[in-house]
Amino acid sequence: MEPLLALAALVMIIVLAGIKAVPQQEAWVIESVGKFNRTLQPGLNIIIPFYQRVAYKHSLKEHAVEVPEQAGITRDNVTLNLDGILYVRITDPIAASYGVSSPIYAVQLLAQTTMRSEIGKLTLDKTFEERETLNANIVSSINQAAQTWGIQCMRYEIKNITPPTSVLKAMELQVAADRQKRALILESEGKQQAQINTAQADKQEVVLASEGAMTDQINRAKGEAEAIFAVAEATAKGIEVVALAIHKQGGSEAVSLKIAEQYVSAFRELAKKSTTMLLPANANDAGSMVAQALGVFETIRNRQHDGGSEPSGGGKKGPWGSA
Repeated sequence: MEPLLALAALVMIIVLAGIKAVPQQEAWVIESVGKFNRTLQPGLNIIIPFYQRVAYKHSLKEHAVEVPEQAGITRDNVTLNLDGILYVRITDPIAASYGVSSPIYAVQLLAQTTMRSEIGKLTLDKTFEERETLNANIVSSINQAAQTWGIQCMRYEIKNITPPTSVLKAMELQVAADRQKRALILESEGKQQAQINTAQADKQEVVLASEGAMTDQINRAKGEAEAIFAVAEATAKGIEVVALAIHKQGGSEAVSLKIAEQYVSAFRELAKKSTTMLLPANANDAGSMVAQALGVFETIRNRQHDGGSEPSGGGKKGPWGSA
């Protein structure tokens, strides 16, 4: 009985040794007596114990590999210390098993050498400005070399770029000078714009003032013209009314009376405003003065009736002598 139990236990052990459960996102490389046989897929797999064995186990997940800090020299001979993170994954388990002894370590070293090479192509200022381009170039170079290893570089990120202390101080001074320069430029541009705005405001003020003065003069001229025109119309209407009144019955007598009143009033005003005056010989005779004024009116009216011709013969004697 015991030999049978021992044999059954041995068979069970052999069967269990031939059953392999491969996890998801992993690939196991099987060798038959030291020679590659096949790659086990995720799930339950059966191999021949003692004849076949699992030689390599690879995770197909993406790995994050730290690239240690190293020194690199830029194109303008500045030494920089750089480190980064490399993201890789195995795409071909067979090539990763037989193409290189330690694929992750090989890619790590390749990333270091590639980073130094790419840094040497750039100047110090471009190193900070072209970080994304630098990362892309490193990824491209690694993929070209690691293609035969069954490894793909997904991306590379530079963590730190540390220049020497003297370079840092010079960069800080440069940044401070650039900021001061920009501040002075902005201040001068602000003053220039303020002066331009002030000049434009003064110009607009002068233009508006001149336009206002011109408008005021035009309005005054229009007002004066309208006033003169209104006075002329009123005078013409007054003269027309007077002319119509003269031709009515009693118009001549009324005009004669008005002229006599104005004649006498004129002498009265003349005596008030002047210290020296010439009086007619019969100034004490108001009736003769009125008659003389009426004679002037009759003479003007007769001339209008005769067509404006001069009367023949000598003129009448006035109070100051011969006319």
